Amino acid sequence: MASPSIIRVIDLETTGDAPPQHGVLEIGWQDVALGADGRWELYGEGGSRMVNPGRPIPPITQAIHHILDEQVADAPYWIDVARPVLDPYPRRLALAAHRADFEQQFCTPTLTHGADWICTWKCALRLWPDSPSFSNQVLRYWRKPERLVHERGLPAHRAFPDAYVTAHHLRDMLNEASVAQLIEWSNQPGLLPRVRYGPDRGKEWSEIAEDSLAGFLTDRDPDIRFTAETELARRRGGGAVGRANMQGLLL
Repeated sequence: MASPSIIRVIDLETTGDAPPQHGVLEIGWQDVALGADGRWELYGEGGSRMVNPGRPIPPITQAIHHILDEQVADAPYWIDVARPVLDPYPRRLALAAHRADFEQQFCTPTLTHGADWICTWKCALRLWPDSPSFSNQVLRYWRKPERLVHERGLPAHRAFPDAYVTAHHLRDMLNEASVAQLIEWSNQPGLLPRVRYGPDRGKEWSEIAEDSLAGFLTDRDPDIRFTAETELARRRGGGAVGRANMQGLLL
């Protein structure tokens, strides 16, 4: 029986967040596939590989993932590891990651064969706006995804466990929305459900006054600007934005 098409969820542990001065230490992956019953589910065992970053690991990042220099000293370099993991041709439909903008800095189009990406963080903002936060781990404990083996998703901030947790979020997203829709949302800035700071912090964007909304239109954060612009367009007759709520459906 032919292997199904997959979306490969990945997670990277790195020496920092600004390549090329920072490098990859570890990559983890977990596949999600569409079953014969029309439902998406985790597929295969996934895995991880250590990577030699070609530079010392700063203590500030070691304190997050606890990977030591001696653990990666004999590992292959990123150029030798990346392509086989990122491009399992011909079965891969897309790549996915939580906060995928970070992974995309290291997983360039050359290494991914021009893959489409799904950002589970951006999609969670759209599909689950009531979550108290949108980190991978908060979503894990707030949502409690079915069949997530607790111990297999630990320790946090290591590549395979994080990819494994993200794959459960992606599976549930794919069972709510299409691949094309998730990719479209991922190609846009994040649509934030609540105001992040200031006197209106914690309010939904539809609740704040027009002058407060105008102040966010020039914010340095592209997610905040995009959200303010989208809310302004909605107020000017552009139609409802994001997931419809029960009150809106009744009206």
